[in-house]
Amino acid sequence: MRSTTNAYPKEQRLSAWSFALKRVSITLEAADEATLYGELIQFTSSNGIVFVRLLATAQEYTVDFRDEPGCFWLAVTLDAPSVARNATTSFTLDDGHMVCARSEMPMSLQFTGDHRVLLLKIPPRALDQRLKALLPEKPRHLSADSGPARLLSTVLRSLADMGNDVTDEELRPVELALPEFLLASLLNDAPARALGGAAGMRAALLERIFQTIEMRLSDPNLNYQQVAAEHGISPRYLQKLFESIDDSFGHYVKVRRLERCRLDLRSPLHVQKSISDILFQWGFNDSASFSRAFREQYGISPRDYRKMPAVDEADHGPDTLRRGRSTAKRAVSDEAAVAPVEELEIGEADADGAEANVIPAIGDEGTVRHHHLPVSPRTVHWGYFSSAIKPALMVRSGDFVTVETLTHHANDDPERMVEGDHGAESVYRWDETGRAIERRGAGPMSASEFGRGPGEGFGVHICTGPIAIQGAEPGDIIEVRILSLEPRRSGNPRFQGKSFGSNAATFWGFHYNDLLTEPKNREVITIYEVESGGERRPTAHAVYSYHWTPQTDPSGTVHERYDYPGVPVDPETIERNYDILQNVEIPIRPHFGVIALAPAQAEPVDTIPPSAFGGNMDNWRTGPGSSVFLPVQVSGGLLSLGDPHASQGDSELCGTAIECSMTALIQVIRHPAGELTGKLRDLDYPMIETETEWVIMGFSHPDYLKELGEDAQSEVYKRASIDAAMRDAFRKARRFLMTTKDLSEDETISLLSVGVDFGISQVANGNWGVHAIIRKELFTA
Repeated sequence: MRSTTNAYPKEQRLSAWSFALKRVSITLEAADEATLYGELIQFTSSNGIVFVRLLATAQEYTVDFRDEPGCFWLAVTLDAPSVARNATTSFTLDDGHMVCARSEMPMSLQFTGDHRVLLLKIPPRALDQRLKALLPEKPRHLSADSGPARLLSTVLRSLADMGNDVTDEELRPVELALPEFLLASLLNDAPARALGGAAGMRAALLERIFQTIEMRLSDPNLNYQQVAAEHGISPRYLQKLFESIDDSFGHYVKVRRLERCRLDLRSPLHVQKSISDILFQWGFNDSASFSRAFREQYGISPRDYRKMPAVDEADHGPDTLRRGRSTAKRAVSDEAAVAPVEELEIGEADADGAEANVIPAIGDEGTVRHHHLPVSPRTVHWGYFSSAIKPALMVRSGDFVTVETLTHHANDDPERMVEGDHGAESVYRWDETGRAIERRGAGPMSASEFGRGPGEGFGVHICTGPIAIQGAEPGDIIEVRILSLEPRRSGNPRFQGKSFGSNAATFWGFHYNDLLTEPKNREVITIYEVESGGERRPTAHAVYSYHWTPQTDPSGTVHERYDYPGVPVDPETIERNYDILQNVEIPIRPHFGVIALAPAQAEPVDTIPPSAFGGNMDNWRTGPGSSVFLPVQVSGGLLSLGDPHASQGDSELCGTAIECSMTALIQVIRHPAGELTGKLRDLDYPMIETETEWVIMGFSHPDYLKELGEDAQSEVYKRASIDAAMRDAFRKARRFLMTTKDLSEDETISLLSVGVDFGISQVANGNWGVHAIIRKELFTA
């Protein structure tokens, strides 16, 4: 189950969020309605453990499971501290720390800022007797600073990062390990008084007995006399120890053996074993009695349990054939993991390491001005966004800007798209002495993950900017009006007056693993000539194509795949095919693939996945005559433009469009937070408006940097889903119509089904996109 406040009009979010929380036994005590955001994801393991992940703004909750007696709950705070309290106790939970209690002990959690929290409800049947003996009488604070609790917190954090995409297969190890980690954490963190006296001595002895049983579960001859002798106590006393926890030795051993068998029955490691092999391995010696006991314990036969369908994981291939950083290899200590733009003055932070983007006021109040922003190493940033990049230009609301932009594919044919063009040459310069722009992507500058080059190509687009807008603050909306967009002419005298672009069918394309002809897994570059002006509608036609061959860049790195932006292609290493797409002309639809405001993060953010701040939306409707509306996340807004396209179809199927350098005339309008009405009311996502349509942008993860945790820039690539993007587009379109047209939900659903077109924006950018096209002609007033 997934619920988010963004699915509702602003005035309904508080009640909707309260209701969503109430369904999982959480009461919302306090929240700022004006800034409220919340996302709830719930999933349940096969043995009934309920996991609830909350991602929200500052709030206070009460966790109350009193209507489910016998269960146990645990909460781990992520990304922010909180205060946990009830009528008798109060303590501060730092990031990663946990609180746990019996179901009859409600407790409030107060967060003063944006946060995540993972809540576990463990039902009685999932609590083995070892845990029941140690459940605290009062809520317990488990510090994650060291010991078993630190390991438990790390496991739960990883689970929270996976969100709604966690599968049964991934939950099984957690089911198995959770009791062990929790048991060890409770013992390790128990106050001295809790372990003192006769009761404490019995609990410690029981734990040692449990460990002995666990190690000898596979022994069919295991009996209580052996265990009692091993621990120097009488068999009668051992039986009394089990009676003290309302159990018996025989029943406890049977339940533990059944649980081990249950886990093995669904484990891919034991798929070749028969049910008989598994039950004999864990100490059972009779198939009929095992099947009967299994059905009594789990309500299903072992055979039927094994046949239950598993949730398939999408096969994304190895990390080297996937965009985005590698979670496993990401080094937190890497100097580039948090470093902003070392090589560019426009990206430097102040001496204290904080962002230095204080936007100064602009004079000539009330005068609309025109600016020119050319491309150069000092006016572009390559492959990343960041709130720490210093502005290349400062404008006032209403100002016009002529913006030059470069395609990051120009070196697919440097002769046509780089040579003789002083701006392009200055940005693309890369020889044995170095390169004009070092960082290309949001990865480590040391190239320590894959060795591709500084930034690792975790983000590829050359972005012009950022442009700071005076007075822009979080909560405002920036409107970017695209007034004109013209292809950049070749600077090479041999191709004077002509413009060119490149289409690369690459390993990240949707088609890549579904090719028919040999060689399979090929990457193909097609160079297009792009017309502009003239009497007829401008078109593009293919000039030639070639298969990517291993290219050695000027720094000596060999690129077997198209895995790093700006690698100059050596014409001597490729074979050009001019006999392609004969008698085919593509009408050009010039537009920007990337239109972005800065995300709130100061550390580099990959330009490839789009998000709530805009970015790589790759929707061809952002052409001349359109307006793009983006919510502001940082002071000044910090607008960047790039990834110019001559033409693209919905889906951007092979991974790219006709990537062609362009020059645009834009107008930048600031809409203050307090004046947002009509179509801008309640807008917290990117939206495109044309003369005839509103285009609502949906993504697999509408705000992935918030949703997916510290590894978001890796996880987003693993979780691309058209279903999720469609769901997001539907929810946003529903909210747009209910908010701006004052329709009821039933009216809106009908209109969406009969009059609104949903289409696939792109399946190339990690965070896949679906858009909803709402035609203005539907409304007569």
